[in-house]
Amino acid sequence: MPRERAVPPRIPRGPCAPPPAPPLDEIDLAVLALLVDDGRMPNAEIARRVGIPESTCAGRVRSLLASKVVRGIHAELDLASVGRPMEAMIALQFTGHARAGMDAVRARIGQVPGVIAAYHVAGHTDFLVHVCAASADELRNLVLDHLTSLAGVAHAETSLVFERIEGGHPWDPAAARRGGAAPRR
Repeated sequence: MPRERAVPPRIPRGPCAPPPAPPLDEIDLAVLALLVDDGRMPNAEIARRVGIPESTCAGRVRSLLASKVVRGIHAELDLASVGRPMEAMIALQFTGHARAGMDAVRARIGQVPGVIAAYHVAGHTDFLVHVCAASADELRNLVLDHLTSLAGVAHAETSLVFERIEGGHPWDPAAARRGGAAPRR
């Protein structure tokens, strides 16, 4: 019997989210500020700057990773440099919204080659899917073979990305120290 793929966990938000965990303390905030600035900073340097022992710092970083406050430390690629110069946002609308159907879509979208990220959203659109491709033909095939073929898709609209404008980091360490820190998850 074939093994079923696990549905990726949902990140609860809004009124249905679980109660908040204890807030981040000053040490957590200081460690986070340094990691946001330079995710490759060595543990010894973080510990020195925060003023805590290296073992304590390593434990804090492990805890921040385990609790998903830090969701990853990774390299961000220039997609054109690795042969994927085309980016697009595909808006998907579905005919129904049964949980089983949406969970199946969530599980499948994450496996589609070329998907950078997908967002289950409220409004006229049900999912926004950010993709990259090597060419217009590959983009067309990705949409037709992998996205519009999903069960329940009523409409798909592809918008090409002409330019990606990077924002600053959405988290302000100084504001967090004044009481605006997000709770631990």
